[in-house]
Amino acid sequence: MIGFPASVANTTPARRRDAHRGPLAAPPPMTRSLLVCHSPDAMTPDASITETATVLLVEDDDVLRREMAGYLGAQGYAVRQASTVGAAREVLDARAVDVVVLDVNLPGEDGLSLCRQLARGDGPAILMLSAMGEPVDRILGLELGADDYVVKPIPPRELLARVKALLRRRSAAGPPGKNPKRNTYAFAGFRLDLAARQLTAPGGTLLLLTRGELAILSLLLDNARSVVSREDLLTVIRGEAAETVGRGVDLHISRLRRKIEAQCDQELIKTYRGVGYVLDAKVVVE
Repeated sequence: MIGFPASVANTTPARRRDAHRGPLAAPPPMTRSLLVCHSPDAMTPDASITETATVLLVEDDDVLRREMAGYLGAQGYAVRQASTVGAAREVLDARAVDVVVLDVNLPGEDGLSLCRQLARGDGPAILMLSAMGEPVDRILGLELGADDYVVKPIPPRELLARVKALLRRRSAAGPPGKNPKRNTYAFAGFRLDLAARQLTAPGGTLLLLTRGELAILSLLLDNARSVVSREDLLTVIRGEAAETVGRGVDLHISRLRRKIEAQCDQELIKTYRGVGYVLDAKVVVE
């Protein structure tokens, strides 16, 4: 059985410097940091996001699932439980769910197949749980459409923080079924359709983006020709402090760069060492 520790140790953010991809120039204006320092009070129930929030726990370890359900329920969430993918689908068919906490290794059909299915539409946010902590496992889960990926055992306060972060991002994006305030971006011959999660290259090639890549590109486009800090990018792809996610943003930036630069002859995403990233292009919002 995988344990569910009762407390979580404090950690200190570890900063790193990114390799610069060209001559270092004076950085453009800095965007406001989104990094928030959590106090003990931050773990109390938040009525603004828990009032109607429903969390579905899909975990075959009965003890662990009940412990998570009890903790989240005490924080004001409506919690539903399932031990298999089939049972999870029954819950999803019966009612709206805001966040799915989904174990990878389930009996029968695994959690990755459900993740892939949910990521295709305008469904709930997905937090993947796994006992496998290898980078390739994390990358696979994120590539399939998970919003977040954590390795078990996960402390209850961290579980709560990650669920809250996913709900904040969902709330900021607006209700499902409604068009975002900014739906389409045009830049350097590219066209990003946020609703379809598709990036069209200048030559018409369709580039599919993961949720993390979409979140990063959207933030860079919203702040075109201004530096977006690494902490801000980490926040939009995970919703938590920088020390909890390691090199996640670097992997997303690297993949996004490869997809974009394979379709054009210019370096659109630039690195400012120790500061952040810039999308260097004129952006038109449609």
